[in-house]
Amino acid sequence: MILRMTTTLFMLAIFVLGMNQDVWSQKLNTPMPSPKSTLTQVVGVTDVTITYHRPGVKGREIFGGLVPYGKLWRTGANSSTTIKVSDTVMFEGKKVAAGEYALFTIPEKNDWTIVLSKSVGWGTGNYKEEEDVARFKVKSHALAEKVERLTIEIADMTDNSAQIVLKWDNTAASFKMTCDTDSKVMHQIEEVMKNPPADDAGVYSQAATYYFEHGKDLKKALSWADKAVELNPDAFWAIRLKSRIQAQMGDYKKAIETAKLSLEKAKKADNAQYVKFNEEAIAEWSKK
Repeated sequence: MILRMTTTLFMLAIFVLGMNQDVWSQKLNTPMPSPKSTLTQVVGVTDVTITYHRPGVKGREIFGGLVPYGKLWRTGANSSTTIKVSDTVMFEGKKVAAGEYALFTIPEKNDWTIVLSKSVGWGTGNYKEEEDVARFKVKSHALAEKVERLTIEIADMTDNSAQIVLKWDNTAASFKMTCDTDSKVMHQIEEVMKNPPADDAGVYSQAATYYFEHGKDLKKALSWADKAVELNPDAFWAIRLKSRIQAQMGDYKKAIETAKLSLEKAKKADNAQYVKFNEEAIAEWSKK
């Protein structure tokens, strides 16, 4: 009887101790010293993803101190900063194939060396120069306002380019990424229009819009706009596109007639924005 009670108490003690250890071993949810950040942006038709950890200044001297001049830096904390692109692009004129790369930098007082490398990992420890895919220099500049945490931005975007901007403390550096958006889109349009969908007005409208906005064959753009309107006669946005193409071709009389039809459809749909667009266009083209 005594042996049985002793065994029971022993097992209970183990259970309680184990339960307390589980409680004690739970992770606390506290702020990370260098929180992880992922920036995703589409430039033209290319997906760009930058992943990095963001250390803070915390009263320290950063460049020339915590980050020595002339030394390879992983451009962040904890692990290598990475940049991933879905298509072949150019970084400051250097061709880089689709893929994910470590973004290393070598800061100096007046310029930075930017290095894109296949050496993705925990930082400079696994870096190998022979794995570089691009290396170039850019100018750095002082910031008017201090940036507490390392910040990477994708700025000054166009359909074909963007600036990758690095900012920390009172210093910034940036480098240009360009992508051949036009050839990719033109290839898509050519392939789709070899056997276009019989009932998809949106495809015709998209193709016509791209041709119109990028100075391509306006006759072809007009034929696609006509098809979009035929498939969706109430699409005031497609009718307006047709009028703009006609105006670009110099046929203002037809452009005004088409704009009036778009205006009528827009009023019926209670779309004030397109009502305004058409009224302004008609007024402008009437002076031609």
